Amino acid sequence: MSKVGAAGEVQKIEETRSEDVNLHKIQNEDIFNVLSEERIFLTDEQSRQVCRKIDRVILPVLAWVYFLQILDKSVLGYGAIFGMRTDANLNAHQYSLISSCGYWAQLAWQPFSAWLIVRVPHRILMPVIVFCWGIATCGLAASTNFQGLLASRFLLGLFEASCLPLFTIITTSWYRRSEQPLRVSIWYGTNGLASMLGSLLAYGCSFLSPSASLYRYQVLFLIVGLLTVLTAPWIYWKLDNNPAEARFLTPEERLWAVERLRDNNAGAASSSINWNQVLEASWSPVTWMFVALTFCVNTCASVSNTFGPLIISGFGFTSRQTILLNIPFGALQLIIILFASYLAVKFRIKSVVLACLMVPCVVGSALLYALPRENNDGPLLFGYYLIAFLFAGNPLVVSWLASNVGGQSKKSALVAFYQVGSSVGNIVGPLLFSTDQAPGYKKGLSAVLGLFVAVVAIVVLMAFMFLFLNKRKEAERVRNGKPAKIHDRSMDAKYGAHNADDDDEAAGKGVALGGNSFKDISDFKNDEFVYLI
Repeated sequence: MSKVGAAGEVQKIEETRSEDVNLHKIQNEDIFNVLSEERIFLTDEQSRQVCRKIDRVILPVLAWVYFLQILDKSVLGYGAIFGMRTDANLNAHQYSLISSCGYWAQLAWQPFSAWLIVRVPHRILMPVIVFCWGIATCGLAASTNFQGLLASRFLLGLFEASCLPLFTIITTSWYRRSEQPLRVSIWYGTNGLASMLGSLLAYGCSFLSPSASLYRYQVLFLIVGLLTVLTAPWIYWKLDNNPAEARFLTPEERLWAVERLRDNNAGAASSSINWNQVLEASWSPVTWMFVALTFCVNTCASVSNTFGPLIISGFGFTSRQTILLNIPFGALQLIIILFASYLAVKFRIKSVVLACLMVPCVVGSALLYALPRENNDGPLLFGYYLIAFLFAGNPLVVSWLASNVGGQSKKSALVAFYQVGSSVGNIVGPLLFSTDQAPGYKKGLSAVLGLFVAVVAIVVLMAFMFLFLNKRKEAERVRNGKPAKIHDRSMDAKYGAHNADDDDEAAGKGVALGGNSFKDISDFKNDEFVYLI
């Protein structure tokens, strides 16, 4: 590999083995500086060895915490079918406001959330926000009226605001682009597990005898709130800030862990904010396409997130039957999320997989809208279960977004914009399904049906946009004396230290490939960045 010096001469950067590097003199951020000048020789087996260690330590933390976030958020729906609306004297619109107010908090908090993710070490930030939203969930258990439930739900949303952006940044900081979709699907797939466990917890609470001191919905909130609070110290014990600081890796393995990320072209970790990158993210059409896509997906998700149990009970099932029938829905979510992730990795085309996922959703919402509620329990339940395909959409969108942005500040800003789209969608969604529409919810279902179609149109438009951007990158590389087409090694299933054809062609032109990998520059400024379609 080579780079151009100030005088235009080509200097050879030696490809060294990690044992040739003085491991005692480099720590943390210095690792990125060392690897900017030297490429560490790394075999596929060594790369897999490090990846397995990361999977054993970092991935369980992400999966468990995301599971808790979904569980804490979804128990509101289970509380609704166990008398919360009656016990707390809620009218039809008050329940919808309680459901959506957490997302108002997330929307307002996003700028500060993006700042926190860049400035505060992840090992500190994650346990703090988990502890705080656990306390807020316990606050729901202490609330017996509209005002108390609204305030607690607002605080819960506020402290959860950093969760998904933080998880996205962590995943891209530890894994190669080819590895990210599966890891995102694993922690996001706990959405289904939370639905199943939440249903079982609610089913168990349904057998509690009425109490003068606690309603059944309060017991449910208290259990999940305390579980969340107790998790915070464990997170601090297990989590590390980035691969360069990983306590569970040896000094040599830390070099390997960072070297593995070279081909992502996403830049090195940074604790300072580059405001030029933030501005670049704000005017980029890529950003607003992702915001529109995220808005549509999360608005549609309100069909099951908040009103799922109420919709099922509207088919004529009892409260306990409703809870049990929501368990297969959670299992379907998990299966479909993992299967969609496998397809995205196998065929390397997220846009096609994402568009295809919407077809069952269109069919399912059409069945729920068109079929009468009398004597159609089977077809209605089948239509509702088809909506589970939607939940494979968000992890694909998250991994697609994270893979198509370079620069730490720009990535944090883009993920914050993503969360804005998600929050607005989750605000709008419950308002479409006010309880006075029961049992048919025709107005809400007709809106959701149109949004599923809109998702397909946006995905197709984005695929063409990324094709255009890649063509523009090819022209830029030619102007800079580099090969027009370069192999995107970050998407290779098997790790390779280098691609001889690309490097030889570049060296013959007096330029180098890979020199921007650990520089904190955006995808727009990096001529070697390849957008994923």
